[in-house]
Amino acid sequence: MPITVIATMTAKPESVDAVRDACKQAIEAVHSEPGCDLYSLHESEGTFVFVEQWADGDALQAHSTAPAVATLFGTIGEHLDGAPDIKMLQPVVAGDPAKGRLRP
Repeated sequence: MPITVIATMTAKPESVDAVRDACKQAIEAVHSEPGCDLYSLHESEGTFVFVEQWADGDALQAHSTAPAVATLFGTIGEHLDGAPDIKMLQPVVAGDPAKGRLRP
């Protein structure tokens, strides 16, 4: 069953560009990881949100220990205003099933 992850990180005001650049650099490597169905970055006022969908728990586990993730967090750690907020979610489908869930 697919797993959706929402990862939110807030950059220190002077580090917004550095965090954005590091996140963008990680995306290409993560897109190549097995089981990555969606890995998209969004931004608003220094807050960065990754919306992710993984094919299954094994793919998510492999991602959590992948070199791209280690490099990303090693690069941005000092530039964040607090710890990242990472949530693993299961869909609650309602209404039109095609519009009520993420699709691979």
